[in-house]
Amino acid sequence: MPSSLRTLKVNERARIVSINAGSEISRRLRDMGLVPGTDLQVIGRAPLKDPVALRLRNFTLTLRNNEADFIQVEKLEEDNV
Repeated sequence: MPSSLRTLKVNERARIVSINAGSEISRRLRDMGLVPGTDLQVIGRAPLKDPVALRLRNFTLTLRNNEADFIQVEKLEEDNV
C-alpha cells in the first residue's frame, strides 16, 4: 500500500508509485529524477527530521518534508532490491 515518502525511516528502501502535486512542483520533482518506478533509499535526516537525504540513480538528493509529502512510495523488501 503506497504511503508518503516522509514516512520512511533511515535506511529504508522504496519505489516511487506516483507524484501527487500541482504542475509546477510535479515538474520540478520529476526534473530531479523523482519519477514513478524509481527506486530510492533514505540515507539520512537532519536533526529536526527536515530535510531528508535520498540516494537514487547513483546520486544523493535532499528534499524538504513538504516536498516529500507529494511523493507516494511503496516500501521494498530487502530481497527486491
